[in-house]
Amino acid sequence: MNHTPRMRTVLSCTLLVVSLAAVATACGEEERHPLSGKPADAGSKVVFSTPSGATNADPNKPLEITAKGAGDRITDVTATDAFGHYLAGELTADGLRWHSTAPLAAGARYTVRVATENGKGVPGARTLTFATTPAKKKLEVEFGPEEGEYGVGQPITATLSEPIKSKKARDVVERALKVRSTPGANGGAWHWVDDTELHYRPKEYWPAYGKITATSNLEGVKVDDKLYGAATKPLKLTTGSRFEAIVDASAHYMTVFRDGEEINNIPVTTGKPGFSTRNGIKVVLGKQSYVQMRGSTVGIGGSEGYNLPVYWATRVTWSGEYVHAAPWSIGSHGVANVSHGCVGMSTANASWFFETVTPGDIVQVVNSAGGYMEDFGNGFGDWNMEWEDWRKGSVLQAGTRDGSSPADAARLRPQI
Repeated sequence: MNHTPRMRTVLSCTLLVVSLAAVATACGEEERHPLSGKPADAGSKVVFSTPSGATNADPNKPLEITAKGAGDRITDVTATDAFGHYLAGELTADGLRWHSTAPLAAGARYTVRVATENGKGVPGARTLTFATTPAKKKLEVEFGPEEGEYGVGQPITATLSEPIKSKKARDVVERALKVRSTPGANGGAWHWVDDTELHYRPKEYWPAYGKITATSNLEGVKVDDKLYGAATKPLKLTTGSRFEAIVDASAHYMTVFRDGEEINNIPVTTGKPGFSTRNGIKVVLGKQSYVQMRGSTVGIGGSEGYNLPVYWATRVTWSGEYVHAAPWSIGSHGVANVSHGCVGMSTANASWFFETVTPGDIVQVVNSAGGYMEDFGNGFGDWNMEWEDWRKGSVLQAGTRDGSSPADAARLRPQI
């Protein structure tokens, strides 16, 4: 008699389990759960705006996807090109229409994956691939300088095949141009020199013994109106030591540093009154073991005219400022400034400097009676611009005016 209640309890639980199992089985037989199986083919449920057949889509027109069947709705859309770049888009709240909100790339192939569901919540899927028409007008980008090893002062340049004037188009271009360095540099920004040229530099000089890479993601990207970006060859540079030559025009000496350590102190002569050497930071542009320098090529004649063979010439401006051998003024080295603007020194010292210096290295002139090195147009005076002013030339970092007026490039003529 005492065991009867317990037996009833066990029996009741057993009946309950059986009843629940029966209900579950019955439900499974009536209808499968919406998420329990593979999504159905939604090919008849959605309509794409892209043309059918072999015709390519117009990249100037947005991609649109519309739910077709009654009770059907779009739940998700993912569109990517062959590079894995996502195409931004927007889905209406009712799920009946999705459209792209960013321009399609020209000459690209897209894969579009659409997820749907019907009125009962049963999922569907559809995948579409299509290509866009290649651009008729392309924006070419050429990075500079040429690949190789440079000093820590070498700016990166980007020359454009078409003028880019509007802020919106400059934004597109600047976002697509990437510069990376290892070790990492302290900041960095592009600066629009004019409508067809940008320069990139860090806040301070590049790290020594590093690697720099410049790339463009503009290929196929709409820049402005019917102008699309073209493929661009990446640029890879390396940096050597941190080489800096500081020319004190009033003391008539050049002090040379490598990685912060003084390695030479050279007596020099710089520009005399009326021909004073420019102050400021200059970047070595190149080297020539021999140059025939004529005053007439830079407008110097009469009693000041000259026509001299010059050896071990290291160029720092396009207008003809060099560091070079000047044996004819050896008595003035370390004593007086007697040149027409160049930094002169003995043949032995000029030869040493020539063999030691690399394009991209720094030559800085201080305490001269002359003006200052131009920021642009006469070599690389980029480092003379304060960092905040440099950033103002970037659309992304501080905004910029639509269009700009750079300094005109000077003629490629030597002066001494």
